[in-house]
Amino acid sequence: MGLNATTGTILGFLLSGPKTAWDIDQRIGVSVGHFWNVTRSQVYRELPQLAGEGLVRVQSGSGKGERRTYALTAQGRMAFRRWLDEGPPAETRRIPILLVTFFGAELEPRRLTEILDQMRAEVTAELDGYEELAPLLADRPFEGATLEFGRRYATLVRDWIDEVARPLAGGGTEN
Repeated sequence: MGLNATTGTILGFLLSGPKTAWDIDQRIGVSVGHFWNVTRSQVYRELPQLAGEGLVRVQSGSGKGERRTYALTAQGRMAFRRWLDEGPPAETRRIPILLVTFFGAELEPRRLTEILDQMRAEVTAELDGYEELAPLLADRPFEGATLEFGRRYATLVRDWIDEVARPLAGGGTEN
């Protein structure tokens, strides 16, 4: 049984112990969610399927409305390690700001500038968040390496907006 990146991610978050779907969703949001999209609905949908495949087990909360806690099984740990050992699939790049900029001639320059300024503000806030997280990952080199990638990527996007996109849109006020 092969895992996809979504199921591999979910299993990976169970390595450190049992969690609810909500717990997994929250942890994704503050960590790999910065570079890998796993939606809340995917987490809630995949966990029962993983339980059906014997990769996780439900520890509590079997009644309707009760929060279910899921734990990784030995079979789930082996499936996760096999998936991780396969290496990443071919990368598919989807960068929405590039798509909007590519078709930017169809927008009023003022509107494109507003969009770019909004994107710049978002990546600047993302950079601030990375700076807050960095001290927490000082003793976690693998997680710290992914944070550093995020920091560099956000810096690249911010600098790209400043150097290339904003002049194409007709300027902007933010530095």
